[in-house]
Amino acid sequence: MHYRKLGRTNIDVSEIGYGAWGIGQKQWIGASDTESLESMNRAVSMGLNFIDTALAYGDGHSEQLVGKIIRQHPHAHVATKVPPKNRVWPARTGTSIGDVFPYDYVMECTEASLRNLGVESIALQQFHVWNPEWIASDDWKRAIEELKKSGKVRAVGISINDHQPDSALEIVETGLIDTVQVIYNIFDQSPESNLFPLCLKLNIGVIARVPFDEGALTGNITADTKFPAGEFRELYFKDDRKAEVDRRIRAILEDLHIPRAALPQTAIRFCLSHPAVSTVIPGMRSIRSVESNCSASGLGPLPESVLAILKRHAWVRNFYP
Repeated sequence: MHYRKLGRTNIDVSEIGYGAWGIGQKQWIGASDTESLESMNRAVSMGLNFIDTALAYGDGHSEQLVGKIIRQHPHAHVATKVPPKNRVWPARTGTSIGDVFPYDYVMECTEASLRNLGVESIALQQFHVWNPEWIASDDWKRAIEELKKSGKVRAVGISINDHQPDSALEIVETGLIDTVQVIYNIFDQSPESNLFPLCLKLNIGVIARVPFDEGALTGNITADTKFPAGEFRELYFKDDRKAEVDRRIRAILEDLHIPRAALPQTAIRFCLSHPAVSTVIPGMRSIRSVESNCSASGLGPLPESVLAILKRHAWVRNFYP
């Protein structure tokens, strides 16, 4: 496993992190707690030292599972998130920060996460949505200042709204946050235009999420794929979306002259090829996925010729509700 600095935090994080949304068992269906714990243990044994979770993932269930791992492996760094109080994802324009991240609520959520994780300090606390209209507010600034001063939080960042990387430019320029978490994959390459250059300039850590586009870029979704009843991907890949995904995946494989089985590592290496990216956090609920994803570390950036081909496969759309 190779490691990179998480921006100015000076924390060394594994190139491959563990995205723990799927183990919350609320919107993803399939993995048992036993399997989730086994997969995280395997990831850590392969050198992974960064786990990203959130208070909203299974109403704290994901945090509780992650806590069992990081208490056994104190060298691992955990990142979590304060959910919006109004439970609206993504943040809506015109919404007051008092409805989303009031001071007392941010402090209470952080305390709840500390209890779930069973630790005294969180490496990275993040706001789970963001709206640039909130920058002038004092509530969130006072909260992060006190959390850092108390030692309960080491660094602070934001999780950027789906497919809206430029909504974070203003807060990055304030110097008040240490990291950004953003959707970045072969289909959504938009952070490269403005966000990534600014993060490199100001030494802001970048956590690349959804590297597989909720599974599309694993190559495992076809027009005939069936998702478990009630899983969020039923909606994400509704109607003719699965057929369109399969068509685009076939085009990528044909252009790169690679087998379908090689696509997951290509997707991860695409993310890691950009120097702004500190770590990429695929969701992993099985040992098989962990071993495949973690083995992508250290393979180096994709050749420029491959990146040039993949540029042509950017796909502007938003499947989220």
